[in-house]
Amino acid sequence: MLTNALAVSNVSQVADPFSAAAEPTRRRLLQLLAAGPTSVTELAGEFPVTRSAISQHLLVLVDAGLVEAEKSGRQRIYRVVPAGLRRLQAEIDRFWTAELDLLVADAHELAARRTDRADRTDRTARPTEEKP
Repeated sequence: MLTNALAVSNVSQVADPFSAAAEPTRRRLLQLLAAGPTSVTELAGEFPVTRSAISQHLLVLVDAGLVEAEKSGRQRIYRVVPAGLRRLQAEIDRFWTAELDLLVADAHELAARRTDRADRTDRTARPTEEKP
């Protein structure tokens, strides 16, 4: 019973692809599904949690538009949704572009400060030459 309670608390309602894929179990599910359509039973066999917990994670991915399910007899077969993954990639690209731009700007500012400090140190450390 405790395992299911933990699974429910770990699978909060997340609608956007970035948040859905941020959780490690869901990221691993996406990696497994990238290899091709797979049943929930096969997917659950890759994790130390219940099939029910994996189903809940898959539902979050479905809600986020990253995977879709098809009923095949008594099984549900899950597959990635290429358009959903493209949206996720676009979101990651936007995030990293902005973050990397800030990182580069910070690096340039830090380098400029170090250069200024080094120049000031060099000027004060040099002995002045005596004029004859």
